[in-house]
Amino acid sequence: MDLLQTAEAAAVRMRSYRSDETGWVVCKKSNLVVVSWRPSSEFPGKLYKGEGLISASPDRVWECLKPEPDGLRVKWDANVKKFQLLEEMSQDVSVCRTVTPSAAMGIIAPRDFVDVIAVRRYEDGTFSSNATNVVHPSCPPQPGFVRGFNHPCGCFCVPVAGEPNRTQVLSFFQTDLGGLLPRSVVDSFFPSSMMDFYGNLTKAALAL
Repeated sequence: MDLLQTAEAAAVRMRSYRSDETGWVVCKKSNLVVVSWRPSSEFPGKLYKGEGLISASPDRVWECLKPEPDGLRVKWDANVKKFQLLEEMSQDVSVCRTVTPSAAMGIIAPRDFVDVIAVRRYEDGTFSSNATNVVHPSCPPQPGFVRGFNHPCGCFCVPVAGEPNRTQVLSFFQTDLGGLLPRSVVDSFFPSSMMDFYGNLTKAALAL
């Protein structure tokens, strides 16, 4: 499967996660955000879903989320230290390297991830970013980083009918962090990290 096909397959898988409401178990929630999980069908771990309402227009929220090297994501997302373009396949498909900082009080060492990413816009005004891990010749494993693997993941920015300044953000993560991390560390890290993601995204969107 070539990179364009891999990207399209990730987008198809993301749409299936969005439409399939079965099997989700709520693990963390606030007034505006709910984080759930179910077993991943991609690897021996969990698929996490975040659902949240952001008090900003879809265009503004997407400006914060869109995957581009000089974009806003690196500035507001505490889990993205560096975002590097490796290859541009088309206007909407690229291969990128994401670097994440250490986390969980240093228990989780810095990671890097190489993904093909597909951007989609749907007729109802929804934006989506869809990614999955790939091997790219320009970016073998790097010293100082544990290579992690994102299985089909990403987010949807969905307009809220009748409320142009509100956006529903659906996010899906199923990440193999690599290394020899205890399952308990991984299971506690992701839900808290996703709650922080929504809080920081809200602040970034409102600041635009």
